[in-house]
Amino acid sequence: QMQLVESGGGLVQPGGSLRLSCAASGRTLSYYAMAWFRQALGREREFVAGLSWSGSSTFYTGSVKGRFTISRDNTKNTVYLQMNSLKPEDTAVYYCASEYSHSNVVRSDTSSYDYWGQGTQVTVSS
Repeated sequence: QMQLVESGGGLVQPGGSLRLSCAASGRTLSYYAMAWFRQALGREREFVAGLSWSGSSTFYTGSVKGRFTISRDNTKNTVYLQMNSLKPEDTAVYYCASEYSHSNVVRSDTSSYDYWGQGTQVTVSS
């Protein structure tokens, strides 16, 4: 079993930045593809960004491309999501997820992921 714990969420003004962290325990992240999803109130959970197990492939949803960056530090068993130029429409609960995979294809569907964190709230408002 793997446990994922997100942190770093909060309230930020439009145009501001936040860095989310996802700390894994129970298993090493080295063998897992990782992703961030988000779910706004009343909406379905949606893919935000993903990173292959090797780190060689990344994929972003169009609305965050150029503003968000996903990265991983396997020595700390942690994945990050750097979010810049935040907009009110980025407001959501953000979840990290892991998929045991040695493919360099980053998947965007929720059903591909094996483990999920509990989520961290990000609110972008003035």
